[in-house]
Amino acid sequence: MTIVLIGFMGAGKTTVGKILAQKTSSKQVDLDKYIVDKINMPISEYFDKYGVEAFRTLETQILKEHVNFPGIVSPGGGVILKEENQAILRNMPLVVYLQTNLDELLNRIEHDYENYRPLIDDKTVDEIREIYLPRVPLYEDIAHHTINTTDKTPEQIADMILALVGD
Repeated sequence: MTIVLIGFMGAGKTTVGKILAQKTSSKQVDLDKYIVDKINMPISEYFDKYGVEAFRTLETQILKEHVNFPGIVSPGGGVILKEENQAILRNMPLVVYLQTNLDELLNRIEHDYENYRPLIDDKTVDEIREIYLPRVPLYEDIAHHTINTTDKTPEQIADMILALVGD
């Protein structure tokens, strides 16, 4: 079964996805990491060289390639911005929105030293809020289920998702 985890950067899509894959003995694909491997450059460099729209087009192509992925799919937080991606996601078997309040997201992002996030680099809290707020209704509309991840461990979140699928 394909389980797609959506949410803003820092929501835990990759971390929870890895735990889910381990608990279900399935594979997990982080679409941003997949794209980086495919284009052989950081996403920030791709943004600078080709623009955000070109990236979103590539992201759609990669999402389409993973519609029937037998495992956990963790797309980037902006995947929901294109209507075509929204339609693709709505038709996937299980899409879970990892909902997290903005203060918690900011805390997680600030303490994440592994992932560079080009869309929010050098942005103020207000500027990040302007990116975050318009996405929330899209996540909510697309998801089949919403799990509030604030104050929960990745393991707890994974277990909640497993309870949804009746593991």
